[in-house]
Amino acid sequence: MKFYLSLALVFLSGLAFSQQFEVTGKVVDEEGQPLESATVYLEKAADSSLVTYTISEGNGSFRLTGRAPENTQANLIISFAGYKPLRKSLQLKNKNIALPAISMEIEDNELEEVMVTATRAPITIKKDTLEFNADSFNTRQDANLEELMKKLPGVEVDNEGNITVNGKPVSRILVNGEEFFGNDPKIATKNLPKEIINKIQVTDTKTKSEEFTGKAGDPDNKTVNITIKEDKNKGYFARATAGGGTDERYELSGIGNYYKDNLRITALASSNNINTSGFSYDEVFGMMGRTAGRNIFGGGGGGITKAETAGLNFVNKWDEEKEIELSTDYLFERGDTETRTVVARENFLPDSLYYTNSEQRSNLLNDSHNASVRFEVEFDTLTRLSVRPRLDADFGHSYRSRTAESLDEGRNLVNSTETSEDEELNNVDFSNDIDFIRRFGSRGAYLQLEFSNDHSRQKNDNFFYSEFYESDEALTEVQDQYIDEDENENNYSFEVSKRSVLADQFFLDVSYDFDYENSTNKRYVYENDDAGGDSYNQLNELLSSDFEVTSRRHIPNLGLNYEGDIWRVNTEVGLLHTSLENSNYLEETSFDNIYNNLFLEAGVRYEIERSKSLSVRYNTNVDIPSIRQLQPVVDRTNPLNIVVGNPELEPTYRQSINLNYRNFDFATRSGIFSWMNFDFYKDNVVQVSIVEDGRRTTTYTNVDGAMNANMGAFYNKQYKTEASTFRYNVGFSASYNKSVGFINGEKFHSERYNISPRLRLSYEIEELLNVEPNYELTFNKTQYDISSNRNEQFTNHRAGLEVTTYWPENVVFGNDISYNYFGIVSPGFDNSSILWNMSLGYEFLDDNATIKLKVYDLLDQNINTRREIGDDYIQDVSSLILTRYAMLSFTYKIKNFGGSSGPDQGRGRGYRR
Repeated sequence: MKFYLSLALVFLSGLAFSQQFEVTGKVVDEEGQPLESATVYLEKAADSSLVTYTISEGNGSFRLTGRAPENTQANLIISFAGYKPLRKSLQLKNKNIALPAISMEIEDNELEEVMVTATRAPITIKKDTLEFNADSFNTRQDANLEELMKKLPGVEVDNEGNITVNGKPVSRILVNGEEFFGNDPKIATKNLPKEIINKIQVTDTKTKSEEFTGKAGDPDNKTVNITIKEDKNKGYFARATAGGGTDERYELSGIGNYYKDNLRITALASSNNINTSGFSYDEVFGMMGRTAGRNIFGGGGGGITKAETAGLNFVNKWDEEKEIELSTDYLFERGDTETRTVVARENFLPDSLYYTNSEQRSNLLNDSHNASVRFEVEFDTLTRLSVRPRLDADFGHSYRSRTAESLDEGRNLVNSTETSEDEELNNVDFSNDIDFIRRFGSRGAYLQLEFSNDHSRQKNDNFFYSEFYESDEALTEVQDQYIDEDENENNYSFEVSKRSVLADQFFLDVSYDFDYENSTNKRYVYENDDAGGDSYNQLNELLSSDFEVTSRRHIPNLGLNYEGDIWRVNTEVGLLHTSLENSNYLEETSFDNIYNNLFLEAGVRYEIERSKSLSVRYNTNVDIPSIRQLQPVVDRTNPLNIVVGNPELEPTYRQSINLNYRNFDFATRSGIFSWMNFDFYKDNVVQVSIVEDGRRTTTYTNVDGAMNANMGAFYNKQYKTEASTFRYNVGFSASYNKSVGFINGEKFHSERYNISPRLRLSYEIEELLNVEPNYELTFNKTQYDISSNRNEQFTNHRAGLEVTTYWPENVVFGNDISYNYFGIVSPGFDNSSILWNMSLGYEFLDDNATIKLKVYDLLDQNINTRREIGDDYIQDVSSLILTRYAMLSFTYKIKNFGGSSGPDQGRGRGYRR
């Protein structure tokens, strides 16, 4: 308590001796015209440390606010592309400082793109890039990329490590323009040390072909590119962790990186039984099982996984004239996952209710091999070829057992079943993408040829056994079967597109897309004709099938696109011609149908100012039914829910509308971000169910009338003093879903509403304390027209608090507490829990070594309970989940850049720029 009182006194005394200041002005060129997006910042004259920064508005005006001791001497620095940087001395006082219009002088070597040329500028604005200078933002010396990104204006990082920039999600993280070990951004954010980072560049997500042609990217997704400091681009850094704990919990992991100019090699390996990959490493809490291990063949989260992983990534470039580039990676994963799931479901019928209760246990052991290569060559500045093959192979063995029962409206037993499955699963998938581009001139014209193919094969050998009991506990049905199932999918697509320049930034696009998909499923069910033995020789033709689905899509289309700095308008219109063929070789039947729909994609994006934009987009598409929904074979592996496909299904025609608005103010470090999305379905594939005596038989049909809608908005703001930072984020999301289905011959509708407001706060005192409380409320409402008296309405609550202290020196103490309350659950299910994770770490050996004691689920209250709402049911689910353990671990880091080793080349601990 004394410690926290001391912190408060330090903070209050700091406020007493610092004063609020405001500096306003306007940036213009030599002719008096305003300059938008000039970088304006203040730094202390004594030590050149950054005080505050902003960018100029569309009219050239700027405003700098902050706190500093009275009469602090500071330097005002303004920089803009093509102009000489301007420096002016100021004395910060407790009043407004209004500067006259500041005229920038043109440099001789004026640049075409908008970029800041002054050194140390915290923010750089290019034509389509927002760039941050890493050294301008304070962090702990041993901080990683994620901690650095939390300091950047407009950047949000949630508890799971997901990143948004100005309200847009970050889908990729590149290092020197190349992916850092596949497509998992967290491997980069959790492992790259801040000290090697030079710039953080944020752009619209673009494919490699869009980067080469200069075509506009996806404004709704962001890509972050990390550039490495030149003196740090030769060397290595590595980290290794070993830990052991209670309940035989353990963790082992290591990751190493080697850089030499264009060459980068990354190797990693891990083994643990705490539900983590081992590489999304949190500096405070380490690996604490916040994310369940990967489950290749079986659905759902939860469970406890023992995971072993090893991988290698290699990137290099040769021949600067042709720019030959090779990137390849390989990742091996072995998972041993144990799950247990309990479900209590209430089912709605037109004139009654019935209940089902079930419990399923499973154990899955799978090996996964993932390898990819990307080879690119630029024959000249106008011609580029890219080849990207990928191989994914999974081999697993699964054992599953399930007990289930059906009860009538009075909760009297109707029937029950017990099943067990012993299954070998093998899945191999090979895909390849070839992309050839020839540009014509420098104005944006090009010809592009794209070809892609995907071949996958899944083979399952399943020994299935079930017993079905009527209510009088008489055994009435036994299934003892061997199921041999092979499924093959072959997909090919070819696209040729030609862009012509009609005027500056105005283009004509002509393209033709062809997609071919072929799926075959051979499922042979053999009955055991030797009671008590294992002689599976009798083919059950009713449950067996040999089915093939072939679809072809032709999309000729024409588009007019304008890609300006302020307005971006794109339209593509054409024909969506789809053919669907089904063949049942066992019954010698087939279906062949053709469907024609309008293909339309249109979007408008208006950039009101540099950080303020409004966009709307409309597009159409066709979703082909799955082979499981199409093949007319009876699946009785769940005796209480028998499923059979419908080969007469039609493709679903989907129309989507998306609206987005964002507005971020660099001067006040505040922003509002909002979105609305709508999906409308024609010929949507829905279930048709018949229930008799608590036993459901389900097939599928097409129906109109389904739709989805969601919207949301959030506002964030930052306040900063010399030694502390306060941020808050308030927002909400809402969704609406309308579903259509059939039950016992009656058509029904269900409507679901969801509204979720939330609040997140963050307060930080540099080098001492970080506090992050958050709260989220979720209101759910569901209406059923087949059972209006069973409409559902409940509210869930979630509150969290994360507190981290960095005192005394070299000691890091972290507490992560979350409280969950579920508004309503069935009897026997827990509806509230507190998850408290605690970590105490000590750094030594020049901050290279860390010894850490951590406790997961300190109060032993962790649960995985949830209420799920379906089209004609409500169910509560509880799953096996990782619970309390304590672990002592040791981490050691080594690094050597440009011949210098050790943390920050021997400097002491603390905050640094």
